[in-house]
Amino acid sequence: MGDTIAMTGPQDRESVLHAHDLVYVYPDGTPALNGVTLHIRRGEKVVLVGPNGAGKSTLILHLNGLLRPQEGRVWVDGQEVTEENLAAIRARVGIVFQNPDDQLFSSSVYDDVAFGPRYMGLDEEEVRARVREALAAVGLEGFEERVPYHLSGGEKKRVAIATVLSMRPSILVLDEPTAGLDPRTRRGLIDLLCRLPVTMLVATHDMRMAATLCQRTLLMDGGVIVADGPTEALLRDEVLLDRHGLESPWTPPPAPCTDVQKRVHS
Repeated sequence: MGDTIAMTGPQDRESVLHAHDLVYVYPDGTPALNGVTLHIRRGEKVVLVGPNGAGKSTLILHLNGLLRPQEGRVWVDGQEVTEENLAAIRARVGIVFQNPDDQLFSSSVYDDVAFGPRYMGLDEEEVRARVREALAAVGLEGFEERVPYHLSGGEKKRVAIATVLSMRPSILVLDEPTAGLDPRTRRGLIDLLCRLPVTMLVATHDMRMAATLCQRTLLMDGGVIVADGPTEALLRDEVLLDRHGLESPWTPPPAPCTDVQKRVHS
């Protein structure tokens, strides 16, 4: 059985990411992943939804080796994630964390976006080309000399995405990309993600974004993927979503408090 598993990822040329039967328990005994298997093909945009504590963020950290599973294996572009190839894997799996301040640490936008290509050992001319390309992709041309600390929340998110795009990853992984954004900035970011021609996995509680951005949805709860299917069909299944503590983006809004009070006192 082990030999069959080892060949699963490398054999499929369309596979960007393949994880098989991942198990992870935190040192305090808290179970996080309980046999997670997923497969993402080149060009797909996939959303990962689930209640708090479902294991979404823990799963993301396994995809480029920031956490290592106690059981199970991960392949990226057919290459298994091992200690020996972590640098190459982390260039291929670009993770954008929920808080952009976790990724922006330089005194200029240019240096933040250039950090990855420099770490890859690219010459400075190629680094400059990649910085220009990445900033253009997120609509921040001309921001090279800006100080990241002084940017708006939405601009920081875009720079964080650019720091990953500059390494030309095989898959872009985003953790709660719309968290903390006002409605206008949120819509702009969703439009940007829709336009980016890159394979994508997005973990989010933003069900409206999920319905807009991705054609395929993974529903995770209790450390396992409990549903995997077309986004519209899955997000319209109110019984399934309610069972796992979620709401459909098409569910009518609740009655205003004044209406509830009237019913209580009538």
